[in-house]
Amino acid sequence: MLLLVTKLFNFFFRFDRDLRWRTGVQLAPIICKSSNDFKITQKALESAYENAIASNIRVKGLIVANPSNPLGTTMDKETLQTLMRFINEKNIHLVCDEIYAATIFNTPEFVSISEVLQEMEQDPTNQVNRELVHIIYSLSKDMGLPGFRVGILYSYNDHVVSCARKMSSFGLISSQTQLFLASILSDEEFIDGFISESSKRLAKRHLTFTQGLEKEGITCLASNAGLFVWMDLRALLKKPTFDEEMELWRLIITDVKLNVSPGSSFHCDEPGWFRVCFANMDDQTVEIALKRIHVFVNKGRKDERTTMNNKKRKSFQKNLRLSFSSRLYDEAMMSPRTIMSPHSPFALSPLVQART
Repeated sequence: MLLLVTKLFNFFFRFDRDLRWRTGVQLAPIICKSSNDFKITQKALESAYENAIASNIRVKGLIVANPSNPLGTTMDKETLQTLMRFINEKNIHLVCDEIYAATIFNTPEFVSISEVLQEMEQDPTNQVNRELVHIIYSLSKDMGLPGFRVGILYSYNDHVVSCARKMSSFGLISSQTQLFLASILSDEEFIDGFISESSKRLAKRHLTFTQGLEKEGITCLASNAGLFVWMDLRALLKKPTFDEEMELWRLIITDVKLNVSPGSSFHCDEPGWFRVCFANMDDQTVEIALKRIHVFVNKGRKDERTTMNNKKRKSFQKNLRLSFSSRLYDEAMMSPRTIMSPHSPFALSPLVQART
């Protein structure tokens, strides 16, 4: 049995653990490309499905995240309709993770798969089986309560709900937690105010962070949801390979001292993309992070100019038709002004000794 999963799905490797270790379920990625902002297309769905069938594997379902982690984008209604038609045509299940449903800070607004389902059911020409649709949610992101470990399953399939109810006895929520959450969620005025204020703060922080990156020539995928941005550092790669992506990631971790996630950890098909969380730090930390990025990027540009100048200088020296002894030439080339010892007292990067 196999489940189709979008490649850019939060912590793809965790599904290997959660879905495969005990069940034997296989996961097949749906490849998304930057050329269309990593949107899921009918062609990508069909390709993943046909590849699985060609491998003699039976596909049982499709898992997506809306809003997306790591992209920070929401699926439009047309994409969700495409998913609905696809799963009904193939008669497979759709599991939609909507854990960031209320963490929206810009247009377009979030559209739930349940809204699309109800709308499509009103059209008699649509062949829709609601029992194939399942939604999972949690209070961890929207309400900032990850430590409460409260998850929600909303399914149109009575058999799935019955099975989940029986399984829930192995992970019951304490009475105190239930009482506390019931008190919060029943206060509609507080919930509306909390979500509204969260949206405003996320929008402000997102703008500050992305504009700071743009000043350094770094762009991000246009996003409107979540707690992160999908940062494009392809221009900083020496070669468009995943080995170079990991090398850049190590530099960012060790020199810049910023915790980012390389695209390969999300099984991104294109090297050079990184996920950066911008909502889990205060304003001062954001300012420091942007300053470090500024120093890092400018050092890279300076090193690149130095390399280019050295190449030009060597080319110029090679073409000179001058007569001078090999000894003088060797002494000149071995001058400490042109060669830096690996044991030099100067730091390889000013960021290594950064205290802020």
